[in-house]
Amino acid sequence: MLISGATGNFGSAAVAVALAMGAGCVIAPGRNEKMLDELERRFGSPIQTVRLSGNEDADRERMRAAAQGPIDAVLDLLPPSAGTTPVRAAAMSVRESGTVVLMSGVGMPGGADLGLPYPWIMRNNITIRGQWMYPREANTRLIQMARSGLLDLRQFDVTEFDLDDANAAVAHTASDGGRFSLTVIRAAAPR
Repeated sequence: MLISGATGNFGSAAVAVALAMGAGCVIAPGRNEKMLDELERRFGSPIQTVRLSGNEDADRERMRAAAQGPIDAVLDLLPPSAGTTPVRAAAMSVRESGTVVLMSGVGMPGGADLGLPYPWIMRNNITIRGQWMYPREANTRLIQMARSGLLDLRQFDVTEFDLDDANAAVAHTASDGGRFSLTVIRAAAPR
């Protein structure tokens, strides 16, 4: 699995979820060396980080080399402000009959042309899926993964608030939220 944007808030969480879902190797390309090191520290050998150079062809080859085998799926979670070059490099690293899921909205609100070559898509039987954020059932499935122990929440710093303190929870998230940081609001136990 390759997660484009793995050094961001959504991408770093996606790394944990991909591992919980059974990915044997997660390729994490990025420019933020501190976060790439943090991903390696938190998740160990299943994570293969790739420092991006900005050269599309070179970056694509480095992603493929880091995988040490075919990349089955690419999940793009780069921020909307990112350029199309790293998205295209990641997408085109996927194996024949692989899947590319575009979730980030790169170039929004006006959109961006990724310039994925039509012949490459057809000859390699590539599935490209656009998914704005996540399907409705994803939250329930994520909770089930955490309850079962598949998703190891010890990788995250969790701060809990009572339902009556929801405003404080929002303020906390706005000031301290980020990668590997979760804010939880708990409903009061029935009386």
